[in-house]
Amino acid sequence: MKYPKQEIKDESRKLLTIGSPIIATQLISMGLNFTDTVMAGNLSALDLAAVAIGNAIYMPVAVFCMATLIAINPVVSQFLGARKFDEIGKSARQLFWLILMLSIPAFFLLRNLDLVMIWMNVTPEIIPIADGYLKAVSWGLLPLLVYAGVRYFSEGLSVTRPAMFVASGALIINIGANYVLMYGKLGFPQLGAVGTGYATAIVSLFAAIAFVAFTATFKPFKRFNIFERTKGPEWKYIGELIKVGVPNGVSSSMEVLLFAAVSLLMGTLSVKAAAAHQIAINVAATMFMIPFGLSLAISQRVGFSIGQVSLEKARFRGFVGIVICAGIMTFTALLLFLFPEFIISIYTDDPEVTGMAVLLLFMAAVFQISDGLQVGAFGALRGLKDTRVPMVVNFISYWIIGFPVGYVLGINLGYGPEGLWIGLICGLTVAAVLHNYRFNKLTKPETGLDY
Repeated sequence: MKYPKQEIKDESRKLLTIGSPIIATQLISMGLNFTDTVMAGNLSALDLAAVAIGNAIYMPVAVFCMATLIAINPVVSQFLGARKFDEIGKSARQLFWLILMLSIPAFFLLRNLDLVMIWMNVTPEIIPIADGYLKAVSWGLLPLLVYAGVRYFSEGLSVTRPAMFVASGALIINIGANYVLMYGKLGFPQLGAVGTGYATAIVSLFAAIAFVAFTATFKPFKRFNIFERTKGPEWKYIGELIKVGVPNGVSSSMEVLLFAAVSLLMGTLSVKAAAAHQIAINVAATMFMIPFGLSLAISQRVGFSIGQVSLEKARFRGFVGIVICAGIMTFTALLLFLFPEFIISIYTDDPEVTGMAVLLLFMAAVFQISDGLQVGAFGALRGLKDTRVPMVVNFISYWIIGFPVGYVLGINLGYGPEGLWIGLICGLTVAAVLHNYRFNKLTKPETGLDY
């Protein structure tokens, strides 16, 4: 079915209005890790390595928990479309119980991961510092999840700007807290990499308090009675969040673990290969924040349409979002093709690392469009509350196809970094094709979902 150009323009404008602040929030959040890395690097190579290792172990746990909480986005957007305001408030209250259920085991897990580092043969002198970092950052996990959950709730209702302002404040506080705790200023002891963990916990607490305060005082949210007293867990609502959220969390974790595994394999090739990979993957991850932020807006628009009982609108809004994601990533691909040396010069002036990184950036450019298509379609499917099949798709794409192809080409056949990255390209491309196929199938009037 063809849609009028004006209708496409209007939907694109609405989607970008909702999505642009989310994109900004994601990019600012990337700045938190960037400042941690730079400030740790200014202390010592050991502190930098400890932060890198600790963060690599911390991220899959944090990503699983936060991605699980994203379920509140399609849940409340569907209720908003159906104008079931009381159900929105009930879902929000039960979200806090889910946060508690996730944060308690995750807290204890983070405090007992030194065995993982020993199993990974991490250099012995790094382990106690990285373990100290994990123990420190674990104190911020509960507030981080409170912030993330309330933020996703707000974004599910199309209120996306506050998170951008909170993230900006968090970045400023992070720099200050790092300076005081890492370097031992204002009478505090010099904690090094461990100080970074405590700074992250402080920032998470600030973000949680700020966003809860906003949610409690924002007049349009008053009708939802979010902070009304609740008797206890209501499994009808928690179950819905778990059903949608846990597969989403597993999917996101699988993608994070794929890139982490490739990074570890790069370390077995050479120091130069690992450095070139780190540069290229950091650039690609930064670019990815744009369609990822937009995918959250796509979830809201599709979910709102389903709440209005309009599969046709859900299909239209989903595909508009997917096309915009692909268009943005086409532009980023051109940037990587045309200006690789300039981009790499921001990170290093080592000629050997630069040469390898240029090649990897060319390969990153190849999978930009696939990455945009897969995350856009994944966001559209999430708006339908369809997350279990996409979880299986991600497992097949990344771990049955992507990782084995990369391992065989890069390690067994000796193609090195290029072979490993071909695996990434294959995995992302398969995911892009299958996610788009499923969204197309589920939203066809003759074969789609019955709402």
